[in-house]
Amino acid sequence: QLQLVESGGGLVQPGGSLRLSCAVSGLPSDDYAIGWFRQAPGKEREAVACISGNDPNTHYTDSVKGRFTISTDNAKNTVYLQMNSLKPEDTAVYYCAGDLGIFHSGYYCNEWDLTSSSWGQGTQVTVSS
Repeated sequence: QLQLVESGGGLVQPGGSLRLSCAVSGLPSDDYAIGWFRQAPGKEREAVACISGNDPNTHYTDSVKGRFTISTDNAKNTVYLQMNSLKPEDTAVYYCAGDLGIFHSGYYCNEWDLTSSSWGQGTQVTVSS
């Protein structure tokens, strides 16, 4: 079982940047998948970006492509979400979730049942002037 702790949220103006961190205890070098998910008030949770130790490709939801970048620093056991050109519609609580195993990043974001996944506590991102 993984343990995940998010950090890095905050208040930023439209067009600004934030970097979220997800510190993962027990992160192996390859057989894992980590995703960033977000939930805005009154809306369903949505997958934002996913990365897998077995998949050279990363996956992004269409609304963040070209603006967000997910990456892993294995030495620090940390998964990052670099968010640039932030928009008010990016305002949400951001969570990281993870599982051990072999995954395609897109499958993990869109198909995997996250009910039994390991989750962090969430970090608030507010984009407002």
